Amino acid sequence: MSARLGADFSKLWTASAVSNLGDGITMAAGPLLVASLTADPALVAGAAFAQQLPWLLFALVSGAYVDRVDRRRLIVAVNLLRGLVLGALAVSVATGSTGIPVIYLAFFLLGVGETLADTASAALLPAIVPPERLASANARLMATFTVVNQLLAKPVGAGLFAASAALPFGVDAVSFAVAAALVATVRPAPARPYERGGGLRAEIAAGLRWLWRHRLMRTLALAMGLANVVFCAAFAVFVLYARERLGLSEIGYGVLLTTFGVGGLVGTGLAARLEDRLGATALLRAGLVVEAVTHGVLAATTVPLVAGAVLVVFGIHTMVWGVIVTTLRQRIVPAGLLGRVASVSALFDYGGAAIGSLLGGLLARTWTITAPYWLACAATAAIAAAAWRPLALARPS
Repeated sequence: MSARLGADFSKLWTASAVSNLGDGITMAAGPLLVASLTADPALVAGAAFAQQLPWLLFALVSGAYVDRVDRRRLIVAVNLLRGLVLGALAVSVATGSTGIPVIYLAFFLLGVGETLADTASAALLPAIVPPERLASANARLMATFTVVNQLLAKPVGAGLFAASAALPFGVDAVSFAVAAALVATVRPAPARPYERGGGLRAEIAAGLRWLWRHRLMRTLALAMGLANVVFCAAFAVFVLYARERLGLSEIGYGVLLTTFGVGGLVGTGLAARLEDRLGATALLRAGLVVEAVTHGVLAATTVPLVAGAVLVVFGIHTMVWGVIVTTLRQRIVPAGLLGRVASVSALFDYGGAAIGSLLGGLLARTWTITAPYWLACAATAAIAAAAWRPLALARPS
């Protein structure tokens, strides 16, 4: 695989694995740190929101800068700065001088860096991997994310925090420094066409216009954004659903969460082969059907094994969908616009997730714990019906 994808991809992949390990460690340790300072659920949830907020505020601006500058150097600089932020947080925790505002600020800055580094990494990939290998490259990156970030890093982060509250953040700081060093060794990409004019606002508008005029990319962005609203509305109360509807303990809830990772790992292994055999159109349509069915089954069942089984299938779908959509974007969007168009899609994704997270608790409080799942089932079925014909444009290349 490394030989087919090239040495530069291997460096980018290794950097992604290292930084995903650090990210996962912080994702596990961050809530524990906040919870050690306050028992207020709103303040604990606020730390996650502080890291998501930059996507809503800066996604479009970050996409414009990704198209303006050398993407490789941008990733290196951002990783070094994120390492400094985490190093400062580790020192603050170790000296006992940290507080909720300090943690929020650190997580907000990490989120700002994420909007730049993630967008730049996705936009850099087509410059170092041949077009016919993009699906395999994206699948490998997503598989690494699933294994390292979702499955391995979380228990490691909790264990490091138990040993020393400052340790996980120090480890993450080192991971960003190592990732920066690896990306710095990637060969510079060839110069790409980029036309400036009218300032930053006009450049952002150019990305928005391009996506809106391209029927397939517009359909994918809207479908993903709207689906994220109802998905996150349902899964914002997933911990309560697992306890009240399925009767699971905290350990059972943790086991149920791993089903996403198991399915995701299988999906990344199958994505490229399924696209070659079935085509992108069939897989994208099937994915929306799987989403609707998943929400419906979760709303109806009270059996943990049934819920776990459908979540494995859902995990497979999410990775297959993600690989296909990312690859289509990288193949279709002009190189000089890739950062901006990707950032518009990210804005839909994270905007939908933020709105859905706020709605989920209100729906469950007003009606029942299954109300968000029934709503998600109906809404996703409607999204699938509306997107069915435009998805015919997603032809395998």
